[in-house]
Amino acid sequence: MATQFPGLLLNSAGLTLAGGRSLSCRNNQPPAAISSANPPSLSSTIQVVGWKGAGGSGSQNSKLFNSFEDIQEEYDWNDLETDLYHWTKTLRPVQWYPGHIAKTEKELKEQLKLMDVVIEVRDARIPMSTSHPQMDSWLGNRNRILVLNREDMISTADRNAWATYYANQGIKVVFSNGQLGMGALKLGRLAKALAGTVNIKRKAKGLLPRPVRAGVVGYPNVGKSSLVNRLLKRRMCAAAPRPGVTRELKWIRFGKDLELLDSPGIIPMRISDQTAAIKLAICDDIGERSYDAADVAAILVQMLSRLPTVGNKALCDRYKIEADGRCGKIFVQKLAVQLFNADNNQAAFRILQDFRKGKFGWIALERPPK
Repeated sequence: MATQFPGLLLNSAGLTLAGGRSLSCRNNQPPAAISSANPPSLSSTIQVVGWKGAGGSGSQNSKLFNSFEDIQEEYDWNDLETDLYHWTKTLRPVQWYPGHIAKTEKELKEQLKLMDVVIEVRDARIPMSTSHPQMDSWLGNRNRILVLNREDMISTADRNAWATYYANQGIKVVFSNGQLGMGALKLGRLAKALAGTVNIKRKAKGLLPRPVRAGVVGYPNVGKSSLVNRLLKRRMCAAAPRPGVTRELKWIRFGKDLELLDSPGIIPMRISDQTAAIKLAICDDIGERSYDAADVAAILVQMLSRLPTVGNKALCDRYKIEADGRCGKIFVQKLAVQLFNADNNQAAFRILQDFRKGKFGWIALERPPK
C-alpha cells in the first residue's frame, strides 16, 4: 500500500518522486547524518549551541521535513554535487570582486594580529560554499568559533548533520538567527570564555585586564552585521539583505569585557569552484551583477526537483506548470510566458525569491561530505 505526500510517493520498494523518477533507499548502509530523535553524545570539550532536537520548534514546513528525515539521509548528496558540476560547466563563470574587498582583506590581515578570538560566520544553507579557502592559513592557531547563521532556514535533519560533522572535527559551532537574535547571547559568552586566558596571562605579567577582542568575519551577506547588532542589543552596524552593505572595518565596545570588529564580507578574487559560486548566487550571498539569473534559477529548479523533500510535484503545485526536472531552463521559460509576458529574468527572480523566502520549505543545499 502506498502513501501519498506532497512531492513524494512512499512504498516498500523505495522512493518515487512526482514525475516518475525513483530513488532507491539503501537500508543496508548507515545514514550519513543522525536523526533528531537520537542525537549523539558529544564530547564535553565540544560546545554545540542552538541545536534543536526532536522537541525543537519550527515552521509548518520544517515539521513536514522532519517527517522525511530518514528518507533525506538515504539520499545520495554526492550525486547532486556531481550533477551540479556538469550543469555549471557550460555556464558563464560567476565572478564577483568589488574594489573594497581587496582593501578589506589587506586591513583584516593586520587586525587579525590584535584578535583574541575570531567568529567566522557562514550561511547554514551552504556552509562549505561560504568557507573562504584561505581562512585557515590566515587564522593559524587563533581561537575560532564557527557560526552557522540563518539556522531557521534549514531543517532539523540538516542542522543535526552539520552539528555532528563539526563536533567530530572538534570545531566549536553555534547555530544562530541574526534577524531574531537566537544564539547571540550564547555566542558572546562562548567568545569571552575562549579568550579568558588573555587576562590571566596579563595579570601574571603585572598588567591590567582589558576587554576580549573578537573579530567577526565571513562571506558577504551571511549576516555578520545583524549578528553584531543582536549582540549589542542596538543597531550599531548597517545591515541589509544584500551583499556589499558593510564597506569598512569597525571596532565596537560590547560592555566592559568584549570588543567586536565588524568587517565587510570577504570573498576570493577568483572563485574556482563554480558549483559553490552557483550556490552563493542562489542564496543571495554574492552580487546580482555577477550571474545570469535565468541560468541560476534553471539550476535551482533542477536541484529542487532532485531533493526528496521538494521534488517535481512541489514545483508543479506552486507554479501550475508541469516539471520533469531535466531542463530547468524550459521551466523558467514556461513560467515567463505564463506570468511575466515572456520575461525570463522576472521569472527567474521569482523562483529565486521563492526559494530564499522558504516557499519550498526550509532546506539546506549542502550536506557534510562523507
